[in-house]
Amino acid sequence: MSPLALDLDAVLVDTRPLWRDWIDDASRRARVDLDLPEDREAAAALLDERLGDWRPLLQRFAADRAPVYFRPRAETTAALRRLQTAGVRMGAFTDAPRELAEIALAHVGAARRIEAVGSREEVLRALGAGAVVVAGRDELVRAAAV
Repeated sequence: MSPLALDLDAVLVDTRPLWRDWIDDASRRARVDLDLPEDREAAAALLDERLGDWRPLLQRFAADRAPVYFRPRAETTAALRRLQTAGVRMGAFTDAPRELAEIALAHVGAARRIEAVGSREEVLRALGAGAVVVAGRDELVRAAAV
C-alpha cells in the first residue's frame, strides 16, 4: 500500500482551538496585539517579529493544556494501528508549528505511528513518490479497512 500523508487537523486532532487560546494568552501576557492571519505558517513569521523566541512559550502552554484539548479517538487509533501493522508508512502535515503538532500527536497516541511531521510539501517529500493524501477521518478508516 502507498504511504499516507494525513492532514493532522482534519484526520487526527484539531489543533486550532489550542492555538487560538495560546495566541490570546500570549497577546495578553506580552501586552501586544497579535492580530495574526489564519494561516499559521504566515502567523509564525509575524510572531518571530513581534515576540521573538515564542516557540518555547507555545510548547509549554500546549504541554500544560493538551489533556483538555486533545483526546484519542478509538476508531482513529485502531485505523492507525492496522495501517502500521500492515507496514504502511504515514506522515502528518499541518500549518501548525511543529511544537504544537508533536504534542498533539503524543496526546492522541499517534506519535509513534507517524514518521514525518511538517508542512504538506515536507511530508510528501519525506514519504516519497506515490504518497496518498488523506484529508478526512473517514478516508483513514476506509484505507485501514483494505
